[in-house]
Amino acid sequence: MADIKELLDAAVEIARIGGANTLKYFQKDFEVISKADDSPVTIADKTTEQIIREEILKRYPDHGIIGEEYGRTNEDSSIQWVLDPIDGTKSFIHGVPFYTTLIGIMIDNEPQVGVIYAPALDEMCAAGIGLGATFNGKPCKVKETSELKDSTLLVTEIKRFQDCGMQPQFQELLEKTKIHRTWGDAYGHMMVAIGRAEIMFDPILNIWDAAALLPVVKESGGVFSDTTGVETIHSGNGFSTNKALYPKLKAIFESHAKNDQ
Repeated sequence: MADIKELLDAAVEIARIGGANTLKYFQKDFEVISKADDSPVTIADKTTEQIIREEILKRYPDHGIIGEEYGRTNEDSSIQWVLDPIDGTKSFIHGVPFYTTLIGIMIDNEPQVGVIYAPALDEMCAAGIGLGATFNGKPCKVKETSELKDSTLLVTEIKRFQDCGMQPQFQELLEKTKIHRTWGDAYGHMMVAIGRAEIMFDPILNIWDAAALLPVVKESGGVFSDTTGVETIHSGNGFSTNKALYPKLKAIFESHAKNDQ
């Protein structure tokens, strides 16, 4: 049986190694390439994932890897490392420090370990299921706000909601919450986990975006869910919040789902 603590310790160490590589390029001149889906990628994304992959396979040659830039390795392994070398590439390109290096570990397809590391800020949130969550080595937890009207709502890009048909949901959240900010991508989910904000909503998420988030938010006492209320990283969307606000957010999403039928 896999040792969650050992895997968490390894993921923390490897995230720091990968994150250090991103800093070689951060706020420097480099080429930006558009991928097939029109999202940007840089040499920093590619070399960082290569370094992380090498570190994983050096320690765990039989483990599988799912990475944003280089796909899948050892697909049949029960332990899969899920990588996003630079989550928030657009922030990274513009010299904004709110990008992160993400490492999630799934065991039998269930997220068990998550690391969110912001190299330019040297901030790290890490968790293993059953082990709790830490922020820079100290225990962390979500904020216990119980009313939407007292809550801070974080998102990545406002236009995304329109593009994926979730503008009504976003508009209702905007009207019912106290503050709205676009400190987005995985950094926004980390802000929920450490109590700086109450809600982070991403209408579009890939598995490499989400795999690290679920363990971190869950172990900080919060909830990571898709818009149907399911705790999953496979639905293509997700939000992080605390347990008091979760049913209120779920009700908003459910009401709009009924309206769309």
